[in-house]
Amino acid sequence: MIVRRTILKQDLVKKLYPDSVSVDAAMQQLRRDIELCPKLKEQIANTGQTKRHYYNKQQLLLIL
Repeated sequence: MIVRRTILKQDLVKKLYPDSVSVDAAMQQLRRDIELCPKLKEQIANTGQTKRHYYNKQQLLLIL
């Protein structure tokens, strides 16, 4: 399986929260989940900066 360098957040939340009413609601849920875990938030920040709407492979692995 080939993983692109960056993963679009909207594609990710569609798969993580399939019962969400919309992509925006799923994005808000992901943000809430990350905010609830300060350690995860710090780890994501430490893996490097990406464009606003993307995660890199290391950030994706932390979330999953």
